[in-house]
Amino acid sequence: METLSGKTTAFINTTWEKITGGEDIYASFVNQDLDYLYESEERAGKVAAVFSGLAIFIACLGLFGLVSFVTEQRKKEMGIRKVLGASILELIIMLSKEFTRWVLIANLIAWPAAYLIMNNWLANFAYRTNISFEIFLLSATTALIIALATVSTHAIRAATANPVKSLRYE
Repeated sequence: METLSGKTTAFINTTWEKITGGEDIYASFVNQDLDYLYESEERAGKVAAVFSGLAIFIACLGLFGLVSFVTEQRKKEMGIRKVLGASILELIIMLSKEFTRWVLIANLIAWPAAYLIMNNWLANFAYRTNISFEIFLLSATTALIIALATVSTHAIRAATANPVKSLRYE
């Protein structure tokens, strides 16, 4: 037994042939047309997601290298501070302040550019959504958490190290 849409399609085809004298019908369903229209947007979204993930990974590697370099450069300073009574938490905060400042400055620079790009892209759609400020705060928070996690691991390692080893060759 044919479904209702199959019966309807067959009826339309036979009626069309009777009226036009055997000319082919070019018909399509609206949902298929919409799927076709948004197919490129879905592909672009997948490509953007892959490259965004790759960019975040490369940025994390760069941040990891920079934090490693800075903690190595400041190892003697941290050893002196530790000998003079600084706690591990104070040393972690000391190293984290600098990177936190740079992450926040980078976000303040990136937000207007991201807003303009997203606003222009969304202007091409008939039904659009507004860009909320929360998404920018979420991205800044995520970047800050990644930066602080990276800084904290190196800072803890450097702060818990024996200060005698870092000061031995002075």
